[in-house]
Amino acid sequence: MRVLIQRVGSASVEVENRLVGSIGSGLLLFVGFGHSDSPDLLPQAVRKISEMRVFSDDNGKLNLSLRDIGGQALIVSQFTLYANCSRGRRPDFTPAADPAIAEQLYDSFVALFRETGITVQTGIFAADMLVNLINDGPVTFFLEF
Repeated sequence: MRVLIQRVGSASVEVENRLVGSIGSGLLLFVGFGHSDSPDLLPQAVRKISEMRVFSDDNGKLNLSLRDIGGQALIVSQFTLYANCSRGRRPDFTPAADPAIAEQLYDSFVALFRETGITVQTGIFAADMLVNLINDGPVTFFLEF
């Protein structure tokens, strides 16, 4: 499981000219799954991300979590996080999980994230999405579970 995390002032996702998810201050999570990923990874990932101290306190130190600031999360599926670009000019996506399995993992991840009490919005799995964001910082992290 790979997650690209971007701290945002706001973010939204559109599908076919329709707004499907929108947040204010919080985290935009691009989430991808590989062949060896299983549901066992999800609770650890949710806990880690929801508790990561990536927001500044009054002294400008990254000491506050998404929960601490009352922030929101926008979770977007992105299989391209598993692209192998080591050869040629065309990315190879064979390391990505089968779409049916990845969708189950994505749905479970979203459900677990919602159980934290954090407001969660999503894109639409496997849709062609337009993602808009206002980067805050920018502060970006890449996690692999």
